[in-house]
Amino acid sequence: MPLVLIRKSDYSYETLKPLIFGMLDRLGGHRMAPGSRVLIKPNLLTPATPRQAILTHPFIVRAAVEYALNQNARPLVADSPAMGSFSKILRDSGIQEALAPLKVDYRPFQDSLKIDIGEPFGSIDIAREVIEADFIINLPKFKTHSQMLLTLGVKNLFGCIVGYRKPEWHMKTGVNRPLFARLLVQLYHRISPAFTILDGILALEGEGPGKRGTPKEVGLLLGSDNALALDRTVCRILDLEPDHVPTLRAARELELLDDSFTIDGPLDPVRPFRLPQSAPSLLYGPQSLQRLIRLHFLPRPVVDADLCRQCGACWTICPARAIDESARPLEFDYDRCIRCCCCIEVCPYGALHTVDPLPGRMIRKLIARFS
Repeated sequence: MPLVLIRKSDYSYETLKPLIFGMLDRLGGHRMAPGSRVLIKPNLLTPATPRQAILTHPFIVRAAVEYALNQNARPLVADSPAMGSFSKILRDSGIQEALAPLKVDYRPFQDSLKIDIGEPFGSIDIAREVIEADFIINLPKFKTHSQMLLTLGVKNLFGCIVGYRKPEWHMKTGVNRPLFARLLVQLYHRISPAFTILDGILALEGEGPGKRGTPKEVGLLLGSDNALALDRTVCRILDLEPDHVPTLRAARELELLDDSFTIDGPLDPVRPFRLPQSAPSLLYGPQSLQRLIRLHFLPRPVVDADLCRQCGACWTICPARAIDESARPLEFDYDRCIRCCCCIEVCPYGALHTVDPLPGRMIRKLIARFS
């Protein structure tokens, strides 16, 4: 039966280290044999400082590395950032400084292997280090996500798809949010990390997962041998129906969501916690009306011209090429835009956010009223 551990903590290393060591012991960390390859996968989305609550905190990464070293294993810290160089992210985040005293390798994912994750996706490219690892320690950040509502244990593993292939998958799944959620769940199921430890000490609420979000003190560490159980536990903490999180809904439809799991620790509610207002919206309606729905009923990215610096991060990552980089301010082609919110994730100035068009708001209010 899956086990979820909940512990209250701050970022003092004297507090964190024994808590994380205790979690990993309890979850079966003793299985790490000397010489085993241990991949440590934090959330390294984009250059940010610990105070911005966008990335996994450097002391959590350090504690996981130290634990692996204590088992005489060979740890590797790796991820595939959405924007910015890996070395800059390590510097800005404080991870490079935190890991400096330790004998550990760290590098971005570069090479991939084709691995079958099941229909309808078949064989997809997953980072070689992920496939070749003996153990994976998944270190997600507790934060909101404009497309998937929350970035937790399952969503964090999307970083195991290397570089430009991530926006390719956004383009392939398009505005079909349930299909993208299914991709994430099947990717998680194939990778199957041994341990997941969620950094929820300083979480990110509002328009996450990037710099548009707002840091919020939550003071929690969660650990589990099952990321789906951990993500469901976060829903309990937020008093949120699991089906509102697209990945959990997809897991239930795939019959991968086990209702039986044990929680050890205080299940205290976190209120208030601001979720992205438009995140639950899905594409709906008959095929003949899809273009009309896309243009007038789906949430859309917009730019705050006072914050935008025309840096190019958004149009560089946009898989649909829906942003006119020559316009001042930026203009979006909403007929092409697939609402993946990648532009919002990577904007270094927090200049992009979503708005819900009036027709869409009215329809969803009616659906909520009569459902």
